[in-house]
Amino acid sequence: MAENLVISEGSKSNKYSVLYDQIIRVMEGEDDMIANMANISSMIHQTFGFWWTGFYRVDGESLVLGPFQGPLACSRIRYGRGVCGTAWKEARTVIVPDVDRFPGHIACSSASRSEIVVPVFDHDGGNVIAVMDIDSDMPDTFDETDKEWLEKIAAAFRKCQE
Repeated sequence: MAENLVISEGSKSNKYSVLYDQIIRVMEGEDDMIANMANISSMIHQTFGFWWTGFYRVDGESLVLGPFQGPLACSRIRYGRGVCGTAWKEARTVIVPDVDRFPGHIACSSASRSEIVVPVFDHDGGNVIAVMDIDSDMPDTFDETDKEWLEKIAAAFRKCQE
């Protein structure tokens, strides 16, 4: 297991590439979902300095707060509510350039300005078991590069749970 996180210089894509390889190594041989969520959250948060980085886990008809880095967060989010609940319901990544323009946005922190939420599927790929939620205190932070790499990270996480 890695003891030090190497943070790459250069483009966002280059940072994700270096980060992804390290996430894979950290998850090798570790099948505990919470441990992997905690390390993934920490590694993404440290690499990019986002406002909030973490997971919400599916628990019945709501998402319950999982491992995260950042300020205090909402403990539960109902199915279909806010950005996280929408990503869960629609089983797709949701990018929100300006959270004030997202109908029904749940403001766990008034400092959040933009957000990306990526669904995490079970080992069969049929059911959403969690969402990876990342907030920025700057508008329009997330783009297709974030979507591509975060979906790869979510897929790698799923494979570690098999």
